Amino acid sequence: MLNAPEGTTLAFDFGETRIGVAQGDVRLGISHPLATVTGASNDAKFDAITKLIQEWQPKQLLVGLPTHTDGSEHELTRLSRKFGRRLHGRFGLPIYWADERMSSLYAESLLSEAQVFGKKRKAVLDQVAAQAILQVFFDNGALEYFNGREED
Repeated sequence: MLNAPEGTTLAFDFGETRIGVAQGDVRLGISHPLATVTGASNDAKFDAITKLIQEWQPKQLLVGLPTHTDGSEHELTRLSRKFGRRLHGRFGLPIYWADERMSSLYAESLLSEAQVFGKKRKAVLDQVAAQAILQVFFDNGALEYFNGREED
């Protein structure tokens, strides 16, 4: 069996206005929504992320990469990569990237099943999308990535 890192993974669903955050442990293979980060400036957002990293002490970070349905990249893909590089620069933790094309649909489905609608849905949608990104990553072979297939 491949060796998975011990401890928490934090996943991010990056958006220019809101950043969804989820946490989980690869050995358990279960992800949970954690927070939605907002702020008037990048500094305010990174202050909130710093507090989450201090609290959860993750061993690695996962950033969702949005693309068009055909897999081609767009401006938000570039901004997500920039966000991931900033996370690495500030916290020195390994960064992994995950395809997030279906995360919002998955999050909408989960919230509909849980009968979360309106303002309650908007408040948690981004963190549930981050949960989806992390769960799909776990389900699709995270151990392989954690054993040398880190993407750049």
